[in-house]
Amino acid sequence: MGKGKLQKFAEMETFRNVFQYPYSVIENVPFEMKGRWRDEYFHNQNPIVLELGCGKGEYTVGLARMFPDINFIGVDIKGARMHKGAKEAISENLANVAFLRTNIEFIDRFFGEDEVQEIWLTFSDPQMKNPRKRLSSTYFMERYRRFLADKGIVHLKTDSNFLFTYTRYMVEHNSLPLLFSTEDLYHTDGIDEATRQILGIKTYYEQQWIERGLNIKYMKFELPRAGLLEEADIEIPLDEYRSYHRNKRSDKETAK
Repeated sequence: MGKGKLQKFAEMETFRNVFQYPYSVIENVPFEMKGRWRDEYFHNQNPIVLELGCGKGEYTVGLARMFPDINFIGVDIKGARMHKGAKEAISENLANVAFLRTNIEFIDRFFGEDEVQEIWLTFSDPQMKNPRKRLSSTYFMERYRRFLADKGIVHLKTDSNFLFTYTRYMVEHNSLPLLFSTEDLYHTDGIDEATRQILGIKTYYEQQWIERGLNIKYMKFELPRAGLLEEADIEIPLDEYRSYHRNKRSDKETAK
């Protein structure tokens, strides 16, 4: 591990807005603030919004600046990336921001029933080989149901045609209420100015995709608590890349 990363990890240990619970910790130590984030950390009764896979925290911090009466929590396992957003929030005295460093597979261990109102999935890894690792899969939706308010909103913002298409089929197959969807966010008419400002927050990775000429896709839908969720048995064309300047790993053309 490089010296810079070590310095960031050491500094993160001193940040009052960061909670670090990687698998090795959460497996043995229960999270005592589960169900009590408002009372014990934010000290208000405002709504809570999660950004899962927050990276450098651009969306978490950007939304917190726009909405001081909403609480935002960025979640990621990559502490060196999260350091940037956490430090910005502290320097700007943003009391409505927190960061949780953990594996998202265990996200339901950190929040109680009805504790969260919205979830943002911003430029998640499409995980084209493994449906259970996709953050918009029914596997994760069932986890979100354990703490997301009934009919809470899930936002997906992505460069990946595969992940967008997969999520759309998941929403349609399970009759989840689709509130908005576009395959070309920055060239779609009829979006009100307030929504455009929210969606105009650009992450580090999003800027790379835009410079590469890729369309940014966005949808939001409600997640009711009732009903059995099923995967849609549909083949989807794979993306022709997997990350910036890197080609896809295999010669496969489709996946479910």
